[in-house]
Amino acid sequence: MGRGWACGGKELPSKPWWIFLSILLRRAGIEFGLTVSMQEADSAVRGGGDTAVGASCIDACFRGPLGSARQIPWLEAAQDVAFEDCSAVRPFPVRYGRRVAPGWWWSSTTGRLVGYGSGVMQTELMLLDRDPVVVALACRPVKLVWHEDGKVVGHAPQLMARLQDGSGLLLDCAGRSGTSARLVERARVVAAAAEAVGWSYRLAGPPDPVLVANVRWLSGYRHPRYAAGPWMPALVEAFGSPRPAVEAVYGLGDPVAVWPAVFHALWSGVLRVRLDEPLHERAIVSVARQEAEAA
Repeated sequence: MGRGWACGGKELPSKPWWIFLSILLRRAGIEFGLTVSMQEADSAVRGGGDTAVGASCIDACFRGPLGSARQIPWLEAAQDVAFEDCSAVRPFPVRYGRRVAPGWWWSSTTGRLVGYGSGVMQTELMLLDRDPVVVALACRPVKLVWHEDGKVVGHAPQLMARLQDGSGLLLDCAGRSGTSARLVERARVVAAAAEAVGWSYRLAGPPDPVLVANVRWLSGYRHPRYAAGPWMPALVEAFGSPRPAVEAVYGLGDPVAVWPAVFHALWSGVLRVRLDEPLHERAIVSVARQEAEAA
């Protein structure tokens, strides 16, 4: 008989005690390693002062159209490379005990699949997909590389978004228990590199759970098949003045057909509603300002 643990008359596989402890702590939301709060992380990234690494000393590693690895100066890559069309520089691992495995998100912004590696990353991807200033999304398409103390250091932001003005957004997702001190230090360098080329960087903490729940519901109707189509003018007219959603829905026709169109219009920004409060059938909905002006 081996040295496994006995439980309920059965012998468990023999593993070091710290592996079982790590799994239990991870399930409880506790991770090993030094972490800092999101307030401290945000302060360090935004106001951490000058970094020891200049943007001219940073390289960008990415995959070309045929999947070949390339490395060129960051200042050049940010201007010339369409990172939104690049595949991920490395895949996300599947970790035992996690509730959400790596997967794919269908983006209504681009009509393509975008990868994600965790539940918090999927949430940020969903919120970016609804943001009207975002025109393209990519999962970990670039890795920034620099030298510190004679060592090569690299960091690949988890998400990249192309914005309407042509600039880019690099984003990392912090865990529910905070973020590591190592990530904060690397985030300072990435933030400075992004600023040097007119981009932005964000280390995103857990968003408002009510907002997430509402947007997640609307995301189920993000596909164009739910759009109002020919009767979009009637939908816009019905919400010309703010009113409870259910009143306009029953006035437009069969609720089974109308509700999906309303949810799609709320996702796409044609209609607006407060998302910091729980959605319900009597939530006050109105036409977005730009739609009202067009009408």
